[in-house]
Amino acid sequence: MAKLIPASERIIRARALIQKARELPVPADSGRYDLSFVAQVKDLIQQAKDLIKFIPYSPSATPEMKKEVAQLFKEADQAEKEILHRQ
Repeated sequence: MAKLIPASERIIRARALIQKARELPVPADSGRYDLSFVAQVKDLIQQAKDLIKFIPYSPSATPEMKKEVAQLFKEADQAEKEILHRQ
C-alpha cells in the first residue's frame, strides 16, 4: 500500500521539482528547442503540479495552504514559460 505524504511535504517536493526544472542544463547543440530538453522540463513541472493538485480539496487544508498551492501553480506555469521561452 502506498504511503501517504502530508500536504506540507508535497509542497516542499513540488518546489524542489520546479527548482530542478530550472537547473536543467540547456543543450549546447540545439538549445531550448531540443525535444528531450522540452520533455524533461514539462515532465518535472507536471510532476510538481500532480503532487499538489488535490491539496485544496482536502478537508484538512487550511486557507493558508490553499493560497500557497495556488501560488505554487502560478510559479510552476511561470517557471515553464521562463525556461522554454527565454532567448
